[in-house]
Amino acid sequence: MYSEKVLDHFSNPRNVGELEGANAVGQVGNPKCGDIMKMYMKIENDVVVDVTFKTFGCGAAVATSSMATEMVKGKTVEEALKLTNRAVAEALDGLPPEKLHCSVLAEEAIQSAIADYYKRQGKDPKDYGINVCDGNCEHCHAHK
Repeated sequence: MYSEKVLDHFSNPRNVGELEGANAVGQVGNPKCGDIMKMYMKIENDVVVDVTFKTFGCGAAVATSSMATEMVKGKTVEEALKLTNRAVAEALDGLPPEKLHCSVLAEEAIQSAIADYYKRQGKDPKDYGINVCDGNCEHCHAHK
């Protein structure tokens, strides 16, 4: 059912916990399954120099959070924004269809944190192609 990579990232998650000095924090959730992801980033000169997460959810949610942090660490903000849920799922050697929503949450958590980063700088995240959560989960998750 789960790949070895999913099991590894669930059993040995990378980059777990709050990040002291984070200047970008985003939280997303899925009301249907109850998963909640919180992403913390330290961004310097538009580069994600450190990133951590805290996730309340199933094994796939923890694994996708862990993998996503590995994939954006050291990337520019622009590169991090291009990370898709499909790329996270592929990096984990796939997810069962009923767990793909976890990779969507990972993508959204990164975008939410970067939106926070822009807001702290007085910039509108929409100017950077980030759709800020409006609380209408069905709207966002319907097109993923």
